[in-house]
Amino acid sequence: MQEIKTEPIVLDELDLRILEQLQADNSLTNHELARRVHASAPTCLRRVRRLLDGGVIERQVAILDPSKLGSSLTAIIEITLDVQTAEALQAFEAHVAREPAILQCYRVSPGPDFIIMAQVTDMPAYHAMAHRVFTSQANVRNVRCFFSIHRSKFETRIPLGGSGGQEPASSP
Repeated sequence: MQEIKTEPIVLDELDLRILEQLQADNSLTNHELARRVHASAPTCLRRVRRLLDGGVIERQVAILDPSKLGSSLTAIIEITLDVQTAEALQAFEAHVAREPAILQCYRVSPGPDFIIMAQVTDMPAYHAMAHRVFTSQANVRNVRCFFSIHRSKFETRIPLGGSGGQEPASSP
């Protein structure tokens, strides 16, 4: 599967305000979003559709708390393959994509070939998933896993604008 490169959509200040609000709370009604970004409701709706159609807004989801759902073990896994051809890497990615416990998979360099984030209920569930997805694969040379003991930050926002990702300091 070959990635198709597209030109980035040019975003103006209104687009950035809309995206900031939607990253904070995607459940806003169009009227509330328009009020918060200081635009008319029809303009806001048109802009959101453009951002969706252009792929800037990739998905709209609810973020769940795994600890409240009995899935309290987060595994950060390094995977190294024996063969790193484009076909082998893509085959491994396709295999991993079918596993529901795996939430994120990144091809990385240098070091291991992949970093994977998985969420499971407990250690036996991790072992079962690791066998199913990693150790049963002939091309997997090395699996190294770290288990999160505390999550101090989890953010889904992407920094926007010219601030370099830094929020202005708030005054007391």
